Amino acid sequence: MTSPTDAAISAPLFGPEMLADPYPVYRRLRETDPVHWHEPFGAWVLTRYHDVVAALNDPRFSAERTGAMQALTGRPELKPFFDFLAVRMLFTDPPRHTRLRGLVSKAFTPHAVEAMRSHIQTLVDQFLDRVRPQGQMDVIADLAYPLPVTVIIEMLGVPTRDRERLKRWSDEFVVYFSKAPNEVTPEEYATAARAVAAEEDYFRAAVAHLRTAAEPGLLGGMARAEEAGDRLTEQELYANANLLLTAGHETTTNLIGNGTLAMLRHPDQLEKLRADPSLLPAAIEEFLRFDAPVQFTHRVAKENVTIGDKLIRRGQFVYLILAAANRDPDRFADPDRLDITRKDNHHVAFGQGPHFCLGAPLARLEAQIAFAALLRQFPAFRLAADRVAYRPTFNLRGLQSLPVAFERTSGPGAGRNE
Repeated sequence: MTSPTDAAISAPLFGPEMLADPYPVYRRLRETDPVHWHEPFGAWVLTRYHDVVAALNDPRFSAERTGAMQALTGRPELKPFFDFLAVRMLFTDPPRHTRLRGLVSKAFTPHAVEAMRSHIQTLVDQFLDRVRPQGQMDVIADLAYPLPVTVIIEMLGVPTRDRERLKRWSDEFVVYFSKAPNEVTPEEYATAARAVAAEEDYFRAAVAHLRTAAEPGLLGGMARAEEAGDRLTEQELYANANLLLTAGHETTTNLIGNGTLAMLRHPDQLEKLRADPSLLPAAIEEFLRFDAPVQFTHRVAKENVTIGDKLIRRGQFVYLILAAANRDPDRFADPDRLDITRKDNHHVAFGQGPHFCLGAPLARLEAQIAFAALLRQFPAFRLAADRVAYRPTFNLRGLQSLPVAFERTSGPGAGRNE
């Protein structure tokens, strides 16, 4: 089943050299073997836009893939960990997916999210006020991370003072999602399992309080739904609280970081945005397309499916490379060029179909407010490092830090133009 190009492609795919720039490898795959059997992963890899979109919308490809993920690890003792993953809505098909998503979807509608604009603006201003007198900041540590994690913790209804330990558990947990399943080490899985256990204990204690709270937040609301007969099990409750916490900040952190770096590396586009702030919504869509915060998702074939001239057999694992689809020249003109005025920008950074990212409206709003504040309050900010380092993960693509410098000012509110 090995393809003619396997020897040329297998070695670099998700190797360390891809961290700084994965797109040449994606391009080579898309051009030479777009429906690629990758022997080291025991899985198919799809890189063309129309193939990825079709698979995201095709019910023959199942999101219920944790069993296949465990099988790829070759470690039966990890079953409890994968059982926990299996009840997160991310890994379910209808009707379970429909029921789980329905329990939280109202909190993420465009109308509900827009009502949060003023509070998110206040948070952004507070974070920028802290660094203003320094004349420099780390965009990741000082803004891109604390903003979305604070918002999602507040939405869940747990204390923001617990932000750092919740973030630590989240970081330890997502390692399973950051690599190919068979490349995660036993030690990393053990760390992820311990993080899950600690987080479950935390949520169990929080739920005991929130069940009767006047403002229960999402976590308490999900717990009450269980009591109302929606058949939400305790494991479903904690697993999906974990999902909301993790997904609620990882994507937005990477969007703000990757987008800021893209602006700084493309000064012509940055100047366009400074000159015309009305371009910001389109710019955010281009940042998402150009350097996707989530690089891929995966599915399992429920039956034999033919794509092009390749037969994907029932039960086989399939990687859908969202970031490669977003650079497909058959869909996007001059795809390796950042263009904040790009039209018809129907990227798949947030997925598509039934599993389209629930938090996309929130991520877009947080990014819009953060970028607008940076451009308005620090109009001459610039990169303050010769090189930047990416987190050592492939799926959740984001920077470890992003130092920038700007004109030092004192006093809160400078440059807000409120």
